[in-house]
Amino acid sequence: MLQKLTIQNYALIDNLEINFDKGLNILTGETGAGKSIILGALSLILGQRAESRYFFNQQKKCVIEGAFKIAGFHLNTFFEDNDLDYDGETVLRREISADGKSRAFVNDTPVNLATLKQLGEKLIDIHSQHATYEINDPEFQLLVVDGVAGHHDLLSSYQTKYRAYKRSLKQLDELIAQNDKAKADLDYYQFQFDELEKAAIAADEQEGLERELATLTNAEEIKRNLLGAHYLMHEGETSAIIQLREAGQQLSTIERYNPEVEELHERLKSTLIELKDIAGELENIEQRTFTNEARAEEVNTRLSMLYNLQKKHRVNTNAELLEIQNDLSEKIQQAVFGDEAVEKLQKQIAANKQELEEIAKELSANRNKAIPVIQDKVLAGLTEMGMPNAVLEIEQTVGKSESQQVGKIASSADLRSSGLSDNLSKNGIDTIRFMFSANKGHALADMSKVASGGELSRLMLSIKSIIAEYTALPTIIFDEIDTGVSGEVANKVGQVMERLAQNLQVITITHLPQIAGKGKSHYFVYKDNSSTVTKTRIKKLDDNERVLEIAKMLSGDNPGESALQNARELLSI
Repeated sequence: MLQKLTIQNYALIDNLEINFDKGLNILTGETGAGKSIILGALSLILGQRAESRYFFNQQKKCVIEGAFKIAGFHLNTFFEDNDLDYDGETVLRREISADGKSRAFVNDTPVNLATLKQLGEKLIDIHSQHATYEINDPEFQLLVVDGVAGHHDLLSSYQTKYRAYKRSLKQLDELIAQNDKAKADLDYYQFQFDELEKAAIAADEQEGLERELATLTNAEEIKRNLLGAHYLMHEGETSAIIQLREAGQQLSTIERYNPEVEELHERLKSTLIELKDIAGELENIEQRTFTNEARAEEVNTRLSMLYNLQKKHRVNTNAELLEIQNDLSEKIQQAVFGDEAVEKLQKQIAANKQELEEIAKELSANRNKAIPVIQDKVLAGLTEMGMPNAVLEIEQTVGKSESQQVGKIASSADLRSSGLSDNLSKNGIDTIRFMFSANKGHALADMSKVASGGELSRLMLSIKSIIAEYTALPTIIFDEIDTGVSGEVANKVGQVMERLAQNLQVITITHLPQIAGKGKSHYFVYKDNSSTVTKTRIKKLDDNERVLEIAKMLSGDNPGESALQNARELLSI
């Protein structure tokens, strides 16, 4: 239930705090005082969009906070699924800055607006006078039947499987399209694959071939420079090795006189050894280097082929060519074996459809059992509220079963033309339609065509009462749902709300004294014009104040003793 609502800087509200009670809470006040503004602020923490132009002060942020008691309403799983800290007393908060940016929190944990909306729908159902027309929405009508059928888990399982089934159908269409294209392009793919396979490409060969070609092309220059370097280091009369050897001999004669010279002589010996090794390596390289025009032509031809293949396929490396070769191989495999993959998926889809049909039949049977219960309860409620001649008939249309096709495996065209998925919807195989007549002897029709505003309000109240009876909803709010009723009918509507409030929290905005008198708690909403800026205020009324307020609702701003006495009678005081 909603325990406390705090509103800061919204519309005519500067700062407002309301503590609600269990049972039936009544909100009254003059038209324009701000009752609907309070509901508008509440809707913000239930995930509705907001605009900064509705701020009381355009320079400050708007903050709406609601404290809810949720223990016993089985919401632990929702909190776990959304990584939220569960608390029996949960706080929803919405902050909207002056520039329109919005932040939402659940128990001080930031959440997105979708998560806030999902949680809000589990906590509060707001029903306004304008929402009465949703009763003609087939989705709402089906929701009512499913609520009374009590098969939430079964329906949730069906919808999960149905979404997977629809994805499989889409996958089948894509697979068939790919298969058809692969078959059409098979010769082209085979030609390209054969060309790459014949090339026998190695991922790392190009770099080695490019180095080899550079060596073969410049072999004479390489040999000439290698011979020159070897001569200067080892063969000439003044070669580096000869000169270093003579330098070593000079040092050897004096190293016994100076330890530092001895160390330098050792380093010179090491350098001489390294230089001889380098000279030997240069000689070996020179001897292995030779001109080979035939090999150069062979390497050049191989590289030209690789370059041409890369250019043809618009890539730069052999590794990329090998990726293309593998991709071509897969396309060829698909063209050759694609029909097998299509047939396998078709079998899986057919099995999934059969499973869905079985669940859909169970859902349909449950709905069929729930329909007479709904009809009886709605009519009982309408009779109590002054509509004894009303008739409600809930039509259930069940789609034709084509389960005989489940075991048949056909082509994709057969699957599509047979209407494999035509009979299944996201909610099963049923179409629900509420047909209504408010008066004796009149034909049944859509409710919007045969019911007045007051009759629709009573019909919706009766239906909402049934929904509340079969679903765990902490709070329901009625915003002037009593529009179009008066007198004894209004008293009956109040009794229905009073009875409804025995099982859940009910918050009702009303202009009718008969309904206001049924409340456990009564809040008066008014405009405060004592300062330079008009503000919306709210006050919880005590017994004497309730008598006066209801008397005003009965006879105007200056009620007489008879109005006051009538108010006391309505309040049973």
